[in-house]
Amino acid sequence: MGTENGNRGQIELIELRKEFAEVVAVDGIDLDVPGGEFFSLLGPSGCGKTTTLRLIAGFEQPTSGRILLDGGDVAYTPPHKRNVNTVFQNYALFPHLNVFDNVAFGLRRAKRPKAEIAERVGRALELVQLSGYERRKSSQLSGGQQQRVALARALVLNPAVLLLDEPLGALDAKLRKALQIELKALQQEVGITFLYVTHDQEEALTMSDRIAVMSEGHVEQVGTPETVYEEPATVFVADFLGTSNLMDVTVDGADGDGCRVRLGDVVLRAASGATDARGEAKIVIRPEHVELESYGAPGENRVPGMVERTVYLGSADQLVVHLATGDTIQALVRHGRSTLYEQGTPVAAHLPADAIRVLAR
Repeated sequence: MGTENGNRGQIELIELRKEFAEVVAVDGIDLDVPGGEFFSLLGPSGCGKTTTLRLIAGFEQPTSGRILLDGGDVAYTPPHKRNVNTVFQNYALFPHLNVFDNVAFGLRRAKRPKAEIAERVGRALELVQLSGYERRKSSQLSGGQQQRVALARALVLNPAVLLLDEPLGALDAKLRKALQIELKALQQEVGITFLYVTHDQEEALTMSDRIAVMSEGHVEQVGTPETVYEEPATVFVADFLGTSNLMDVTVDGADGDGCRVRLGDVVLRAASGATDARGEAKIVIRPEHVELESYGAPGENRVPGMVERTVYLGSADQLVVHLATGDTIQALVRHGRSTLYEQGTPVAAHLPADAIRVLAR
């Protein structure tokens, strides 16, 4: 159950569409997930991510389009004939069976020999750190342990693709964080494709090799966690992922490698994004890139403002700053420095050109 899987488990979705009566849940999406990747579908409720997963699993049939698994179209193949397995948020364990029998269930249905079942179940439980729990009833386990049993039950069948539908959703925050790290390590160890559905940005950013951000049945952007966070392609992605300062501007023209934008009466230089756009647009800058300086500090891309309030975040302080342009932005400041910027303090907000990204309308 390791790297012998090679590069199998490639998923290709081609113009995939799913309609429920009048509702278009998945609206002609194209995706290519190479074998062995930890790939996440991320988006708010109703964006089509779970429907996409159910189409790949075979629990739904597409209205049109193709679903290729290792090059073969499985769009209308029954779920049990696809080399995929699904882990659900509610675990779906058999409460009357012990851990061993839960994990062995699929192998017994496949009529595998007893010795093989014992060996494979033992290996699967070792992978999810549950060796020694074989005789426990699933009802005697904690939520985190039940989730591990569900993972072992799926992995023991050695699928080419493991589909995970918000599998950590029912767990508390601390356990979720621990299992995020474990899941990523597990995926690297077994070497198979994980397709993970979540609405939790931090979860997707922590674990994924790549992320598809979805909205209203469309894929807005596909990229590495760093790319979708630092270089959002659309206003939706910028707004959905993390905390963003989004502001309306007018793009005036080119300026070196970037462009000039007008934020109210202030002219700023922006160095990334749709710098060739003209007219109305939005800019985005993350709070961690906003630098607060003393009021009247010289230099380009400084906007006067006033500190409205400070929010304690544990690892840092978040300062809410009202700019002279009428916009309100957030800036992250490390502990100790926030005392310089008490409520009502006039400041200059430095918005570095290379941290400002232009998003065309």
